[in-house]
Amino acid sequence: MQNYVSASILSADLLNLESEIRKLEKSGVDMIHFDVMDGIFVDNITYGLPVLKSIKKLSPDMLLDVHLMITKPLKYVREFAESGADIITFHIESKSNTMRTIEELYKTNVKRAIAIKPDTPAESVFPYMKYLNMVLVMTVEPGFGGQKFMDMTDKIKKIRNYADENNLAIDIQVDGGIDDKTAPVVKKAGANILVSGSYLFRSENLAETADNLRKAVD
Repeated sequence: MQNYVSASILSADLLNLESEIRKLEKSGVDMIHFDVMDGIFVDNITYGLPVLKSIKKLSPDMLLDVHLMITKPLKYVREFAESGADIITFHIESKSNTMRTIEELYKTNVKRAIAIKPDTPAESVFPYMKYLNMVLVMTVEPGFGGQKFMDMTDKIKKIRNYADENNLAIDIQVDGGIDDKTAPVVKKAGANILVSGSYLFRSENLAETADNLRKAVD
């Protein structure tokens, strides 16, 4: 599987978001990770549809990797697809019916993904994987950036093994505490899409740091 780096703008300087996006365009990262939080599913509120539309208009060629940490994703996936998302990930722990949400995503042109929290077993996503393009394994508790990495290698291995055993060409994304030290750990377990926020945006040279992250898994 090809490796990708997804930059989480939750850690960006939102007051200067345009300049941050321009830096990402030059850095060589593969996509922008866009965290949507409603203050109910997680104890934080971030941004939504208007900001997503603005980023798509500003940078139409960058892939927008939208992670919905919201209570009722079924209600909103169509709008996020129409607002510029290229990938939409929703949580299996949300209040929306999982299969109905996947079916709604099939009506759009976006890639379909499910996220699971650290306490959610890998097996919970197995029945849906044949309908998905990606599974996101959270390596922190969702809601806030800058948290310490939680080792989810066993869970990643189970998901990758299930995909291989069933001939499913599926990406496994990891999100939370990803840097040049933790990236090889999750890569070895079977992940191939790395979400990184604090590690990228707190560095002095974003392009160099993104390159270091990519080299860590090549």
